[in-house]
Amino acid sequence: MNNTRVLLKQRSEGVPAEQNFELENVAADMPGGGDLLCETLYLSLDPYLRGKISGRHISGAINEGELMAGETVSRVIESKSEQFNQGDIIAAHSGWQSHPVISADAARTVNPELGPLSTLLGILGMPGLTAYAGMMRLAELKQDDVVVVSAASGPVGSMVGQIAARHGCRVVGIAGSAEKCRWTVEQAGFDHCINYKTEVLRDSLRRACPEGIDVYFDNVGGDMLQACMEQLATGARVILCGLMAQYNTNEMPPGPNPAFIIKARATVRGLVVYDHEDLRPEFEQRVSQWLKQGEINYREDCVNGLEAAPRLFCRLMRGENFGKAIVKVAE
Repeated sequence: MNNTRVLLKQRSEGVPAEQNFELENVAADMPGGGDLLCETLYLSLDPYLRGKISGRHISGAINEGELMAGETVSRVIESKSEQFNQGDIIAAHSGWQSHPVISADAARTVNPELGPLSTLLGILGMPGLTAYAGMMRLAELKQDDVVVVSAASGPVGSMVGQIAARHGCRVVGIAGSAEKCRWTVEQAGFDHCINYKTEVLRDSLRRACPEGIDVYFDNVGGDMLQACMEQLATGARVILCGLMAQYNTNEMPPGPNPAFIIKARATVRGLVVYDHEDLRPEFEQRVSQWLKQGEINYREDCVNGLEAAPRLFCRLMRGENFGKAIVKVAE
C-alpha cells in the first residue's frame, strides 16, 4: 500500500507558491502496538498553517522536507488498539498524507451522524468550535449587541455571525468581495457586510455602527483591527483570533492604539481554540441540531486529491478562496 504525502519543499517569502511544496509516494508504514493505519477521507487547510511554515505558530514549526501539518477525518483500516475498530471514523492531526499511521492516543472518534463528513473539519470542527467558544464563552453576548466580524464569509467568521444573530444581535461582517458580502447577508443572515476592498472601511463602519461596536471578533489584525478599535462602544468586548494581515510577511504590522481601548473601557481577550476542548460535546450537539434543522448555513471550497492541496492552500493565503478550504482525499 502506498502513502501519498505532501512535503514542505522550501519556505516561502510572502504568499506561498505551489513550487514550495512537493508530492511523494512511499510505502505506507505498518501500525505497531497502540497504532491505527488509516485512510484519509478529508483534509482541512487552514490559515494557521502559514504561521507554522514561518515558524511563528503556537503549535510549532514545519521545517523544509517535513510533512505538511493539518487536521483530517479518516477511516481506520487496521487497528492495533482496543480503543478503535476497523471502519471507525476518526479525527486527528495526521497531516497531508493519504494513509497515515496514527497513535490511538492522538485520535478521537467522530460521529458521522452529526453531519456530512467534511463539516467535521469546518462548521462542526475546529473552525466552528473556535467561533462557538469565542461567542458563547468569551464575548459575553447580550441581546441587541452590535457584533462585527472580519473575514466574515470564512468558516470561523460566518459561524460567529450566525451565532450572534441567533442571540438577537445585530451582525455586521467585513469581507473582500461583493459575492462574499452577498452570501453573508442572504445565506448566513448577517444584517450588513462591508466590502473592504471597494469601500472606505472607517466610513462604512461609522455608517453601519453609528452607536459603536459592542463585540468585535478579529480574524485579521493590522489596520482592520485598528479601524474597528476606533469605533468601539463603551464596554466593548474584543476577541482576537486570527492574524491574516501578518501571515504572509515577516514585517509585523503596528498594533492597535491603546487609547481607543481605554476610551471604550474595552475588554480584549485572545482566543486559542485548544483551551476550550471542554465545550466540544455541547458545541457538537447544538450545532448539529441547528444544521439539521436548516438554521445555519455554511460554504466549502473543496478540491479532489492531495495533489491539489498546494494550489488550494496558496489560493487560501491569497484570500481568493470562498468558504472552508477542504481537500477530498478518498470516498
